[in-house]
Amino acid sequence: MAPTARELQRERTRHTLLRVSRELFAARGYGAVGLAEIVTAAEVTKGALYHHFAGKAELFRAVLREVQEEVGHQVADAADAREDPWEQLTAGCQEFLTAATDPARQRIMLVDGPAVLGWNEWRALDEESSARHLAEALADLMERGIVPRQPVAPLAHLLSGAMNEAALWLAASGGPGELADTRAALSRMLESLRAG
Repeated sequence: MAPTARELQRERTRHTLLRVSRELFAARGYGAVGLAEIVTAAEVTKGALYHHFAGKAELFRAVLREVQEEVGHQVADAADAREDPWEQLTAGCQEFLTAATDPARQRIMLVDGPAVLGWNEWRALDEESSARHLAEALADLMERGIVPRQPVAPLAHLLSGAMNEAALWLAASGGPGELADTRAALSRMLESLRAG
């Protein structure tokens, strides 16, 4: 059954709220953006916002989930473009640095995300998106003997944390050549994981 006009309007309103909120959160940060500003920019009422989201934190959570899914897809696409399992891991990790250092994503995903939602909830959302794929890739490489067998969870968390920290550092430093230097350091770090 085709959606009704009312259902289509609700979906458009939700999409507009997410788009406008994302632009505002990325430009100025969660703390500097009020609900009144969001509804004015989205050209909707506060009632319409509250119909879709319980408040600003829930709206931010939806924006963060959207950003993390986007990054996760970008990383997966880069990995899937390779045939070799090792190259899939390295391409995915390198693509994460590119995706996460985009200023519009970085503030939402790495700065405000943990601060607004708390580390536990932020980690759970991260686990749903890219961290789970990283753990799966590492487990597969261990099965193939490319990476020595070891507990996957700690290794995945260490790599994920290192890449998140590198993305934050890159976004703050902004110096020429630092992305290339960081990519080279990541390559060396990953290479140290290989067996033999």
